[in-house]
Amino acid sequence: MSYLPGIPEPQKLTILAPDRRFPQARFYAAGAKRFFDIVMSLTLLPVLAPFILLMWALVRLDAGPGFYGQPRVGRDGRIFTCWKLRTMLVDAEGVLARMIAADPKVAREWRVYQKLSRDPRITRVGAFLRSTSLDELPQIWNVLRGDMSLVGPRPFLPSQASLYTEAGGVAYFAMRPGITGEWQVNGRNATAFVDRVRYDNRYSRHMSLLTDLRLLLRTPIVVLRRTGR
Repeated sequence: MSYLPGIPEPQKLTILAPDRRFPQARFYAAGAKRFFDIVMSLTLLPVLAPFILLMWALVRLDAGPGFYGQPRVGRDGRIFTCWKLRTMLVDAEGVLARMIAADPKVAREWRVYQKLSRDPRITRVGAFLRSTSLDELPQIWNVLRGDMSLVGPRPFLPSQASLYTEAGGVAYFAMRPGITGEWQVNGRNATAFVDRVRYDNRYSRHMSLLTDLRLLLRTPIVVLRRTGR
């Protein structure tokens, strides 16, 4: 597992001082959170596996692989493969590069939000999966592996790390990224990419079992609203 160049050394990374209203945060972050992730993931896996298999089969009908692995930045700047159900055309990266080169408006939107409001790369099945965030379910494997947590910051691409650090982001690198979290529940597509720093800093201060349970319970409401893209 490689490290991302330019990220501070792991021993220098510390979670921001916990809010005094959450005195259990330090103990929770030190090990109890990982235990919670494993127990909850093993509990949820038998329920989620049939849905993941069904959606994988639907994605496969679109002539391409069902799963999509993409490099993301993890704790301490380590790079890991983040698994999702494929929601885009097989040549999505090439299509994006050509769109950015041909249209300055598209280039600006991508630079600010790191996504497009009207993205022709997204398949019909993919549009549903992204709007509900069901494409993220295979990341339960990343949680079991220790790459991610059930609750944490939204994982970003290595190419986006400079945008994040230039905006003052530090707390992210001391935590495992999450399937759901503060940004995923409260921010999503209404915010610019750099706004994640604010959500990540807030989560690092308030990290606790109660905070994670609150965010997990709110996640199904976000799924039903279908605000993702």
